[in-house]
Amino acid sequence: MASKDRIQRLKEDTRCNILEAALEIVNEDGWQALSMRKIADKIDYTAPIIYEYFSNKEGILLELTRKGNLMLLQEFRAAKAKHTLPEKQLEEMWIAYWNFAFINQQLYKLMFGVDTNCCETKTMLAEAVSIRKLVQDTIAEIMTSNPPSEEVICRKYYTFWSIIHGLISINLVQKGTNEEMNQHILKDAIKGIIRSIND
Repeated sequence: MASKDRIQRLKEDTRCNILEAALEIVNEDGWQALSMRKIADKIDYTAPIIYEYFSNKEGILLELTRKGNLMLLQEFRAAKAKHTLPEKQLEEMWIAYWNFAFINQQLYKLMFGVDTNCCETKTMLAEAVSIRKLVQDTIAEIMTSNPPSEEVICRKYYTFWSIIHGLISINLVQKGTNEEMNQHILKDAIKGIIRSIND
């Protein structure tokens, strides 16, 4: 039993090494530079070993997308836990989203197709669904005086996401305004949308 556990742990370590190597390559040279051979060279494996864990580059991109969404979900949960008022929770979550995008630029670009092809999946990843649900549930908490339909909550969520993702994309693809101005725009947008939720 112990040897089975050890083998499983070694497999998991190898899988993690492959994903870490892929992300290192991308952070150094961009997504266009990523290949199975480059990953193998980076961690001194043969290419066939990489294929034992991932059938193709798309499989690696999918796992990295999943990892990014899981990291973002954890950031959102931590941000929400800082406040009890749903308005403050929303503000904190979207600021966490902004921060995540600039701390993890290459992952963010992959997750949302900014300046790269995002990983195409037949169904939305569970982690991404959990992020959206967390935000939508918080939006619904604000609208308790006039319980909204799912469509209205969804529309408010996409209003947030469209504006904040758009501002992030402008800054990732080409230099936008300075950081102080970006923070003013971000906070104005968040507060404005929160006010519109209460209207």
